[in-house]
Amino acid sequence: MPSTLLTEPPLNPVRPPFPIEQLRAPAAEQLPKRSHKIVAVLPAYNAEKTLAATLADVPIGSVDEFLLVDDGSQDNTVQVAREMGLHVLQHPKNRGYGGNQKTCYRWALDQGADIIVMIHPDYQYDSRVIPHAVGFIELGICDVVLGSRIRSRREALKCGMPWWKYLSNRILTAFENFFLGQNLGDFHSGFRVYRREVLERIPFELNSDDFVFDTQLLVQAVHLGFRLGDVPVPVRYFDEASSINFRRSLKYGLSTVWTVCRYWLHRLGLWRSELFRDRNPA
Repeated sequence: MPSTLLTEPPLNPVRPPFPIEQLRAPAAEQLPKRSHKIVAVLPAYNAEKTLAATLADVPIGSVDEFLLVDDGSQDNTVQVAREMGLHVLQHPKNRGYGGNQKTCYRWALDQGADIIVMIHPDYQYDSRVIPHAVGFIELGICDVVLGSRIRSRREALKCGMPWWKYLSNRILTAFENFFLGQNLGDFHSGFRVYRREVLERIPFELNSDDFVFDTQLLVQAVHLGFRLGDVPVPVRYFDEASSINFRRSLKYGLSTVWTVCRYWLHRLGLWRSELFRDRNPA
């Protein structure tokens, strides 16, 4: 599918003067019109209480279609979603966070999405930033945009992030930035926006069904040369917001380190991995 999302504007620093009113009060035909299909996917598990609040913050007109994938919830998430008019896919049994996202992305690609927004329906991430994150992809600046929860240490802890989670995030993010050549503020955010080609080329179906799915996808994106960026996103920590415990966080951290090691083993030709295969090369 031809893409207009990565067209960089030509360098043209010299322009004739023009009336500034064109910018202050443009005619209707001069207003920008979105030409890309934006699909938001919500991987859900027991999100009955927070789903409506998450969607209420989405700026009107910033998303064309929504999908909620329920991963075997024990509450009324599916009923609430359908009452709200969401398109719902339901896993009879819990497949895990990564398994949920696989269903999300397959559906979004099948619907012809140009840009895919993934946001947790637990009201932890602020949905108001969606059009701003999408804009960096529409302008051709980034291929993947993450919402960074850690604008400052004080703010992250004030919002309720546990100190051990903050510390492990800082260590892992520094590790990944160094060994992947990136400069992201938060490698482990649950708010992400992808350009279509990223998900077309990454073999995400081979990824884990657990939480390390997110890390694998970003490492794969780096390997295939996609451009990663982030924007600050306010977050909230409270009882209904999903969060993994210390034991599972430890497992996730070790899996993250192993994923980066696999990347380097593959890059050095010491151990080839199908995780880093381009499934749709140009």
